[in-house]
Amino acid sequence: MQARVGIVGYRGYSGAELVRILQRHPLVEPVLLEHREDAGAATPIRRTKAPAQLACDPQVVRSEGLAVVFLATPPEVSMELAPALLGAGARVIDLSGAFRLGTPENYAAWYKAPHTQPELLAEAVYGLPEFCRHGIPSARLVANPGCYPTAANLALRPLLEAGVVDRAAGIVCDAKSGVSGAGRKPSLKTSFCEVTQNFSAYSILHHRHVPEVLQVCGLEEREFSFTAQLLPLDRGILETIYFRAQGVASVAALLDIYDRRYASEPFIRLFEPGHTPDLSGVARTNFCDLGVTLDAASGRAVVVSAIDNLTKGAAGQAVQNMNLMLGFGETEALL
Repeated sequence: MQARVGIVGYRGYSGAELVRILQRHPLVEPVLLEHREDAGAATPIRRTKAPAQLACDPQVVRSEGLAVVFLATPPEVSMELAPALLGAGARVIDLSGAFRLGTPENYAAWYKAPHTQPELLAEAVYGLPEFCRHGIPSARLVANPGCYPTAANLALRPLLEAGVVDRAAGIVCDAKSGVSGAGRKPSLKTSFCEVTQNFSAYSILHHRHVPEVLQVCGLEEREFSFTAQLLPLDRGILETIYFRAQGVASVAALLDIYDRRYASEPFIRLFEPGHTPDLSGVARTNFCDLGVTLDAASGRAVVVSAIDNLTKGAAGQAVQNMNLMLGFGETEALL
């Protein structure tokens, strides 16, 4: 028997990526849940079995026996839908930022809006499996991490845990993303003529993904500088992270820290000294590729982290979380 899972927001980029992955998952049957009255029918594709398309209604969720519902929706929509879906017996994986930040005060400070479901916010488990795996299998509500924080946390936390980062010297994260990270809703800033042959920074010092790095890595805001930049590409995130190393004398020592921490992690790939990852290597995969460089004499160090923002940064990680929640192999449909 296949587990039936619902997808709300399947017309967006992350939602469409979920459909793509789940249609090849041997243990689940995806169901498209429509929450907008004016949506119309899904586009049929010949010689492909289209998923069922149903109303996003708690009674439907209950009667159809949906085990999990993915919310690929804006935060305010996720807050509106999550309580009823949980009440209908489904477990929820939310791809928005609605349930990531732990407290209503933290959410309001970074998202500039009140949080309407503080009890669920307190209950939600942060869904970065490499660091939060123990809480995911039993969770009712999983907050899928943001794309930028996924790349940054996977690069930084092992080094911070090992004490080889001079935190007083500060950490600088120079992050670039493809345009799909802004979502499918049209805007002037992400239109073709604005993006093509262009490169721009945005949300400087106030990007809403910053607190996810602070809370996962245990950093203070004054220790971490982050700038997001828009690449004229459809997908992918590459972060170049600068820090001062302490207590290590070689790249090999830094790689050994990663090796020990990620020895059993199926989606982390480490590059040999002198090599760094790029976006083409992670496109349409659930991998996070890491490469590190060190100048031992000065302590200057750089780690490069690359992911696909729609896969490991969104839909792929959501499926990874679903696999853990439903007791499937963690890599099912992702390798």
